Amino acid sequence: MSDEILLDQTEAEALAMRACLAAGAGEATARSLVDATLSAAIYGPAMLGFPHMVDYLDSFREGRINCNPAPRCERPYPAFFVADADRGIAQLGFDLAFDDLLAAVRNFGLAVFTQTNSYTAGELGYYVRRLAGQGIVGIAATNANAMVVAKAGGPAVYSTNPMAFGFPLGEGSLPLIIDQASSATAYVNIVAAAAERRAIPEGWAVDEAGKDTQDAARALGGALLPFGGRKGANVALMVEMLSAGLSGGPWSLDTPSFREGSVSRPAVGLTVVAMMPGRSDDGLVERARRQTDRLQEKGVFVPGVSGIEYPRPASEKLKVQRSVFEAVTRIAGA
Repeated sequence: MSDEILLDQTEAEALAMRACLAAGAGEATARSLVDATLSAAIYGPAMLGFPHMVDYLDSFREGRINCNPAPRCERPYPAFFVADADRGIAQLGFDLAFDDLLAAVRNFGLAVFTQTNSYTAGELGYYVRRLAGQGIVGIAATNANAMVVAKAGGPAVYSTNPMAFGFPLGEGSLPLIIDQASSATAYVNIVAAAAERRAIPEGWAVDEAGKDTQDAARALGGALLPFGGRKGANVALMVEMLSAGLSGGPWSLDTPSFREGSVSRPAVGLTVVAMMPGRSDDGLVERARRQTDRLQEKGVFVPGVSGIEYPRPASEKLKVQRSVFEAVTRIAGA
């Protein structure tokens, strides 16, 4: 029996909607989460698609996410949006402000959206991919509960604190999308390795005693390491200030786990900066596309572009791990 299930995109979307609604999510929340899940499943890291959706479904049912939030968004400056997700999912607050954010960046050349009080932001590349689809450059940053040490042997003080960057490359091309953690690897990779009882590379994590480990299960009881030592820790601090600092949300040290408990959490921060790629007549997008083509000709991997067929045929099936499919299906049928 195969470890993977193949689903039509329409079938996957319908299953995801049924699961969200069955788990208690309201229609608007379900729509935003399903859109983000499918985006990750098609164009982003597969682990942040349906596998991460299971975390959302569990959290809907166990009370960690407000299933029917009423996000609020203020505009203290013409191109600066400050949102409160009302303990719901981060994607919904962003979706509700998206049209106004687009109008602002097209008028002023730059706009900022910052939000607090949401569940984990999910695939961070989703936010800049949305902007790139509208021809806009984007940078995004978010935090969560502390699970990364600044140095081996020290306490966990940061989350994986990812940053994402998106640059549109014009019609007929996928955008450049960089989405990576400040830690040596993403937390979901440790979770997957532990579930599959796989060893992890040296330098990814430490155990409970602060010693380097290649045992994923012990890493879950310990902490992740920043990439590049002190420089990676500095990047994590920068992301912390952009997300929690700018939004007014809780620091990672004060943020509870998004996988445990029975109250709405973890109330994290998210900041998205949107920028116009120059004037409409200066050809900077086409210039960027030629550069990425040139890099690929030299064997350089261009994230978001290299190795991904575009446009993706609507008939293309999505691969979902059997265990994940069964978990989502159980909830959808509850």
